[in-house]
Amino acid sequence: MRIWPDNKNLQYCGRIDFDDPKAPVLVFAGSFIRMRFTGTSVKAVIANHKNYWTDYMGYILDGKQDKFALIDQSEEKCYTIAENLEDTMHDLLLFKRKDSCHTITFYGFEVDENAMLGEVPALPTRKMEVFGDSVSCGEVSEAVEYVGKPDPQHDGEYSNSWYSYSWITARKLNAQLHITSQGGIALLDHTGWFHGPDYVGMESCYDKIEYNDECGPVKPWDFSLYQPHLVVVAFGQNDSNPEDYMAKDYNGEKAKHWREHYRAFVERLMELYPAAHFVLATTILGHDKSWDDAIDQVAKEIASDRVSHFLYSKNGVGTPGHIRIPEAEQMAEELCAYVNSLGDIWGEGEQ
Repeated sequence: MRIWPDNKNLQYCGRIDFDDPKAPVLVFAGSFIRMRFTGTSVKAVIANHKNYWTDYMGYILDGKQDKFALIDQSEEKCYTIAENLEDTMHDLLLFKRKDSCHTITFYGFEVDENAMLGEVPALPTRKMEVFGDSVSCGEVSEAVEYVGKPDPQHDGEYSNSWYSYSWITARKLNAQLHITSQGGIALLDHTGWFHGPDYVGMESCYDKIEYNDECGPVKPWDFSLYQPHLVVVAFGQNDSNPEDYMAKDYNGEKAKHWREHYRAFVERLMELYPAAHFVLATTILGHDKSWDDAIDQVAKEIASDRVSHFLYSKNGVGTPGHIRIPEAEQMAEELCAYVNSLGDIWGEGEQ
């Protein structure tokens, strides 16, 4: 029996394209679909739109996490998630492990003919969003043998948004999360590592739902659909490619240009999210301290009680590679402690 994507018993979270309610498109890491169902089997009907890496979907079925590989084609295919289950109520959370190295079109679930759907627990009322890069997406997070080391050779199999510091933080804070982040991205176009050789920056992507034209048409995002209480702005590490101008000449024209645009970016988000608190940060991934100095300067120039700058204990010096699960856990602990020190940013005192 097909459970169509517009079934009212399905729950979605993430910046998702619902232009076609029977074929929503999942773009960002951490976007998910949740369903409770009875029966002995469940399958997902998906079309994968590949750009790079080998692509996987993650899922948590009755508390156990796993993944399945996706075929490199844009035609719908039925993927078996589980068979021979006990005929009882099951809980499934199907999520996107990676960023816009691929997008997926979701065409529904297949369950037993006599299956029934149950009510999914409501999403948390707290809302959080992270504008970041690969670290915020959980890229290469499962390569736990490489804690504090450069990345191993891989083809995307170690990347898992569930283990990103951003999603761990959201779970600890009991908050919904949009991971509006992309591996390799910098602030400005023509810098960073995303979408080479014509590199595309966050300035060109933050207001889109689909932003990688290698996977499909670019579309704008309606910010009224999700108004977070907490926004973490967590990029500035890829901005040193192809030139580390902030470290080379902090007071030079290129460095000033970046700080001006970073400030304009934050102030634009403040307009779009008038009730949100903004935490400006980078991560423990190795980078020159001058980028954090620049972010601190911008935070002071904005001079708003809605904007603060946060540094991790190992900020910029923790590892030359991506953040592994234990490191993400530590980052999440530190970020949660900082967020909790900010007071009632969730508006819960007004209830």
